[in-house]
Amino acid sequence: MTTSLILIIFIIFIALAFDFTNGVHDSANSIATIVSTKVLTPRQAVIWAAFFNFTAFLIFGTAVAKTIGKGMIDINIVTPLVILGGLLGAIIWNCITWYWGLPTSSSHALIGGYAGAAVAKAGFESIILAGWYKTILFIALAPVIGMALGIIFMIIASWAVNHRSLNGVNLWSRRTQLISAALYSLGHGGNDAQKTMGIITSLLFSAGLISTFSIPLWVVLLAQSAIALGTLMGGWRIVKTMGNKITKLKPLDGSCAETASAISIFIATHLGVPVSTTHVITGAISGVGAAKRFSAVRWGVTLRIVWAWLFTIPAAAAIGACAYLIVALLET
Repeated sequence: MTTSLILIIFIIFIALAFDFTNGVHDSANSIATIVSTKVLTPRQAVIWAAFFNFTAFLIFGTAVAKTIGKGMIDINIVTPLVILGGLLGAIIWNCITWYWGLPTSSSHALIGGYAGAAVAKAGFESIILAGWYKTILFIALAPVIGMALGIIFMIIASWAVNHRSLNGVNLWSRRTQLISAALYSLGHGGNDAQKTMGIITSLLFSAGLISTFSIPLWVVLLAQSAIALGTLMGGWRIVKTMGNKITKLKPLDGSCAETASAISIFIATHLGVPVSTTHVITGAISGVGAAKRFSAVRWGVTLRIVWAWLFTIPAAAAIGACAYLIVALLET
């Protein structure tokens, strides 16, 4: 086995490790509401979310993977070391924000790290600006869409259960939240796992192991498995932030927030946009709280999360650039 092939296998392993940390980091988004409302225990919730994370490939295509793999960075300058540097930047930033309990975007950490490594190698001309427009736009739109839909669904749901008994509402809400949590986990697995698929396919293409940029089935299965396993681990620090610190949730609230998020993510995945599932669910939870009363949302916590969002791409890019320079130096 040649040294270059060993390096490629190692980078694939690192990519899957990132996918795993994505699952760990973002599992809070999938399970925070359903755990906080006590519809499922934490163990039941992660199993439920992981199952739908994995099966998402049966429903969604690979449009997001193609955007990540060849639509944002000039594929002609990509080398295994660029991908390795980008992955290290994303993983390190994920670990830092996980330790701080901040629900930042693994998606934006990945594209930030990847871009930083590419710029460190070939300068800013390596960036395909046209591929960044939708992603940058959705950084602003994703939480707003999630919040707007959360408010709308909460108003509709409150009207639908008006004058009904509290026990009846809670029983109905618990059942619907199982469905909404499953839909959200499908969206999460469908959008986020594709980002790792795109990175691995870029690696295979740049190394000449595939002649056209198409996503192999084995890459799809490995990426979906890795994110599902990460979800099984659970990100308990972030669960507390998402489930309790933004606003107090009831089963009906959780169902509305998850449904709003799922619809937003489905639309983005269909459009091939690597949307932040974290942004969407945070906006939806805030919208659900605001629909009841504006003061029900702890806006100070939300603002802290927003600041973490703003720093994610540049911070991961800086780490990715440093990681690339270090690994390139070690290679020489």
